[in-house]
Amino acid sequence: MKILSITAGAAGMYCGSCARDNALAAELIARGHDVTLVPVYTPTRTDEPNMSRNRVLFGGVSVYLQQYIPLFRKTPRFLDRLWDSPRLIGAVAGRAVSNDPRMLGDLTISMLEGESGVLRKEFEKLLDWTSREPPPDVINLPNSLLIALAEPLRSALKRPICCTLQGEELFINGLAPPYRDQALGLIRSRIGTVDRFVAVSRFSASFMSSFLNIPEDRISIAPLGINLKGYTVRARETLSQEFRIGYFARVAPEKGLHVLARAYALFRDRTGSVPARLEAAGYASAAHQSYLKEVRSMLDKTGRGGEFAYRGVLDREGKIEFLRSLDVLSVPATYDEPKGMFLLEAMACGVPVVQPRRGAFIEIIGKTGGGILTAPDDPEALAESLYALWSDRARLRALAQNAFDGVRAYYSIARAADRLLEIYEAVAEQRTPVASG
Repeated sequence: MKILSITAGAAGMYCGSCARDNALAAELIARGHDVTLVPVYTPTRTDEPNMSRNRVLFGGVSVYLQQYIPLFRKTPRFLDRLWDSPRLIGAVAGRAVSNDPRMLGDLTISMLEGESGVLRKEFEKLLDWTSREPPPDVINLPNSLLIALAEPLRSALKRPICCTLQGEELFINGLAPPYRDQALGLIRSRIGTVDRFVAVSRFSASFMSSFLNIPEDRISIAPLGINLKGYTVRARETLSQEFRIGYFARVAPEKGLHVLARAYALFRDRTGSVPARLEAAGYASAAHQSYLKEVRSMLDKTGRGGEFAYRGVLDREGKIEFLRSLDVLSVPATYDEPKGMFLLEAMACGVPVVQPRRGAFIEIIGKTGGGILTAPDDPEALAESLYALWSDRARLRALAQNAFDGVRAYYSIARAADRLLEIYEAVAEQRTPVASG
């Protein structure tokens, strides 16, 4: 198949959705399919070979200038090329290009207004680019926030449109009033321009059907998958060695590091002087440095600050080594997470997980058997679950084996690509995809 896949850059940080899109493109290309992966807003950052084109549609600098300085809505294309350069956008990503929904309400609405909004020139540039590209069999949008691209692409290329649903509800709900309701209204008004929606979990399919008013029979499920190359287990040699509890995700309140820190302090009240550590890694924006400081301060007050370390942003090799060093991982998100890529990465290293009973965590742990579920937003329940695994190493080892095997059985990138191809082929042939997931 020939596939045009659009992916959304994340202002210079590692992003689970970008990683998924990139890994799928790599897998499909390896099978002989012709995939054009092109980013919007900013270049993508991945910890695997980057499969995306060296160009950026709706470049973050151009979009910002046109939104706030009307003169730039009329500048000639030869000038636009200066600030549409991937190198320039990459240089300012993470500094001048924000991904905080509280700061992006007006830009979000302008994107959703499509060709009738202030970013009309960017839509014209998109269609100019596609006119020079061979027409694909199917086009995929990375999330519903870019649904305004569906109608112009369909009109220009006469090809079916798919739209992935992979967690954008967190961004939409983070928009300040009145932008949230405006965004929802604009997305819902464009549902009919998409041929097939593709959710990354059963939970996401059910939630987004209600959230965006998408008929259930128009959503297919293509579960997450990861490239398992390099993921191996490091055996924990003795019961007396340091017990390491890990966190691997964005450092932000909604991901729940503060919940885990409180649970860790309670866990240590029960384990006493036995060696243990709390290790965290992942992107922490400038806006969340104070949050990270609060977590440290809370652990200091409990006398456990010396047992905590934040390892920062890790590349692929560093990520795998970090995960392999853990006995258990927990990311006690305070919202209904629709993905949970970090669970798959930990379990691929044979690390069991302890997660709140919510969102996609339920189905991931249910399928793999690689962890246990606890009450949401409850540090005491989380501490009890961590203690149960610390005190029962046989159970810990059994869950670790389940995790290792379960990811390979259900969440490999090959399996994810198989399912996505079924959906794309059915859409291209104007058939209804067979229900799965």
